[in-house]
Amino acid sequence: MKILSSVFALALMAMPLQAQEDEIKSVITGQIQSFMKDDFQTAFSYAAPNIKQIFQTPERFAQMVVNGYPMVHRPAEVTFQELVETDGAYTQDVLLRDVKGLYYVARYTLVNVAGDWQISGVSILQTAGVGA
Repeated sequence: MKILSSVFALALMAMPLQAQEDEIKSVITGQIQSFMKDDFQTAFSYAAPNIKQIFQTPERFAQMVVNGYPMVHRPAEVTFQELVETDGAYTQDVLLRDVKGLYYVARYTLVNVAGDWQISGVSILQTAGVGA
């Protein structure tokens, strides 16, 4: 009975983490889907205040994404990888395949702003091989 109680307690503790993970994936997916439709107004709504302050408008944000992050703007494939929590902020790695077949890891950082997860940054790393 003690083992069963411990397993149940661990399951309860994991539920909030799973809910946060689902919310974080939903935010990233929502932004990528918005990019795919060139709906930069909605894509910009997923950005944290620090990003909104830098770019000021959805149009400036769009220009940065289209010119600097084509693999995020038009990914051919999206695969979620590791989610890491550090001091209340989360880093979510996402494997992206671009239209040329090259793979990248997009490392998203997210912060919770007034109960909503928002994207506070993305760094891109090209991977060494296919499906890395």
